[in-house]
Amino acid sequence: MKLITIHQPNYLPWAGFFHKWMISDAFIILDTVQYHKNEWQNRNRIKTINGAQWLTVPVTYRFPQTIEHVGIASKPWARKQIAAIEQSYAKAPYLDKYWPELKPIFEQPWQSLCALNVAVIRALGGILACQAPLLLASEMGKVSDDPTLRLIELCKSLDGTAYLSGSEGRNYLQPATFQDANIKLYFQQVEAPVYPQLHGDFISHLSVLDVLFHCGDTSNEIIRNMGDMTQ
Repeated sequence: MKLITIHQPNYLPWAGFFHKWMISDAFIILDTVQYHKNEWQNRNRIKTINGAQWLTVPVTYRFPQTIEHVGIASKPWARKQIAAIEQSYAKAPYLDKYWPELKPIFEQPWQSLCALNVAVIRALGGILACQAPLLLASEMGKVSDDPTLRLIELCKSLDGTAYLSGSEGRNYLQPATFQDANIKLYFQQVEAPVYPQLHGDFISHLSVLDVLFHCGDTSNEIIRNMGDMTQ
């Protein structure tokens, strides 16, 4: 079985994003679909002394742009985010180990949201020892606009025999269409991991930065063991 997972390029994704990558044979970044405001493509959360805080990248979006074409607004967002991360995790045991590799990404003059997200995802995936190849849908040729057929065609372009969806895929995917295409359909089944965390009561579903800065080398094992997949 060759298992393919496909996901939009989220900003500073949570642990479950990397769990899908870890258990798949190839990971496709779906940057060719329409961008949606107020979702996860341009923002995520970290934990501060005052609780969860959003880190948001300002964008220059015009409907109906696809994710690959969304630009970043010329505002001083990066400096503020760097300061927020450094202040919030100053006492985290592994900030000094990983932040020197990640910080330069935020210091670059990004114009494309997708390019920024992919750079961050690649760096985090490398730190977390994600082994599967990471590819961009925009570099793989034209596929169907139908939500289910698009996924099937992308899987087949890599000779995939199985597709791993997030749990929400049960609400819109068409299992019979996957069966007709001889693609096995699986759904991710995870629970947010609990681990030692600064600043009071535990908060889940934060950016994977929170796991990494608190747990260091054990982050890979924590994320890999946060769940499995089911049909």
